[in-house]
Amino acid sequence: MNSIVCSVFVAATVPSLQDNTADLDRLQQELVTILGDNRSITISYECMTSVAREFRAAGFTGYALLNNLESSWVVVGFSAEKPDIIVGMALDLGTTHLEATLLNLQNGDILSEGNLENTQISFGADILSRIHHATAMRRQQKTPAADFQDPGLDELKRVIISAINELAELLTARAGMKTADIRALSVSGNTTMAHLLLGLDPFHLCREPYIPLFNRVPVLSGNQLQLAIHPIAPVWIMPSVGSYFGGDLISGILASGMAQSKKTRMLIDVGTNAEVVLGNSEWLIACAGAAGPALEGGVARMGMRAGPGAIEYVSIHPEKYELKYRTIGDVAPVGICGSGLIDLVAALYLTRMIDIRGKFRDPALEQDAARAAFMKEHLVRRDGDLCFVVTGINTTTDCDEVVLEQIDLDAMIRSKAAMYAILTTLINQVGLEFSELEEIAVAGAFGRHINPQHAITLGMLPDLPLSVYRAIGNSSLRGAEKVLLDERARRDCEKIVSSVTYLELNVNQEFMIRFSGARFIPHTDPSLFPSVPIF
Repeated sequence: MNSIVCSVFVAATVPSLQDNTADLDRLQQELVTILGDNRSITISYECMTSVAREFRAAGFTGYALLNNLESSWVVVGFSAEKPDIIVGMALDLGTTHLEATLLNLQNGDILSEGNLENTQISFGADILSRIHHATAMRRQQKTPAADFQDPGLDELKRVIISAINELAELLTARAGMKTADIRALSVSGNTTMAHLLLGLDPFHLCREPYIPLFNRVPVLSGNQLQLAIHPIAPVWIMPSVGSYFGGDLISGILASGMAQSKKTRMLIDVGTNAEVVLGNSEWLIACAGAAGPALEGGVARMGMRAGPGAIEYVSIHPEKYELKYRTIGDVAPVGICGSGLIDLVAALYLTRMIDIRGKFRDPALEQDAARAAFMKEHLVRRDGDLCFVVTGINTTTDCDEVVLEQIDLDAMIRSKAAMYAILTTLINQVGLEFSELEEIAVAGAFGRHINPQHAITLGMLPDLPLSVYRAIGNSSLRGAEKVLLDERARRDCEKIVSSVTYLELNVNQEFMIRFSGARFIPHTDPSLFPSVPIF
């Protein structure tokens, strides 16, 4: 009975001349006794007739289907037999991709899973572009009417609702079901994506002092959002802390378990930004910074998100100078994702082909014969600058190559420096050392594919035993699954929101100083990375 939709056994007395209680009143009276809490018990108006007929057809004994809401129980169905499956859909409403799972709310089993591109991307790859599209006419009005709705905002809402419906159809088809079988939906996304989904004005999100229209929204229903799921399915939107701290991070905190931990942990989630949370069951502190683009395909010419054809693993033998790589899906390489980029740059450093500044060494000055031969094969000059050819050395066209250019390498060094500066600034705020952390959870595709040892080599992550690091996958989606299945997780969301302190890095002088110090491999202070060789 913890899930957001659950079934409850009811055995009511049969009506008689001596007991002429109305059918639905009879059902409610039984549920009051069974449920035994102070929440109201109502029967959804949309299904009063169907519930009454199902209750009577079952002989007044069977299983009531209930929406388990914070302040009430809502009866939405009745059956003579206990349902084997109650379907819920958990959704990670990402800026570039939507990822979802269908769950059996009876036992937590995954029925199907899938993902689609967020079709809002046609209006802008980044959040700011979409806010501008959603507020184009709003910006022309100094004081808009209370009922004014920007057509651009309506357009973005229609597009994302259509994408969610398409994903729901994909998942239910895989599970042999229909979209109307989905009895609940949870949505985890950043603050802007939540505004665009609900069609609520995001105008002030990108204007100082950056105040959202809402942080919390009441539980909605499928028909209110014109979703293809069951019309009275509850739709739970993860709460936000502010424009900078969305429901996706609340989900990550839930998924990592740090809000229930007595010992202090850290969560790192790298996407467009690097978002970091530090804390335990008593307190939480968080910040975000631009450490993600070089790792997510936003800077490097050959960079891409973790997907088919992305080089996710690279190694260079330190003595034989043999290069090996692996692509996601074991298909022909078309680019390199964050984990492959970290592997490659770490390998180039350990084999002394780049220096501590992240600059390519000149092959003509190399004394080691084997290294010189490898460098002459892979390091070529383009427009006067050295670049490293990962694949396609003997191809006739540049489009068949995967190449790391110096500009890409510079962006990588900035990103890794920003990451370490974020981590050190945050932990310094609470007077802790990295060695005092119980765990560092690394979320997303970045966490799933990254080799922590190589990130340590670059000075991106602190030099700690590898056992401290734990990859937790898509924490936004995992958190969305938790709130569907567990009433305590839904309550924990409020506790997390009230516990978080946000650290603004844009005006933090300490961060800028630490960023400058981290722009070397592994760092200007090599004692911070005792396991990394210094050349």
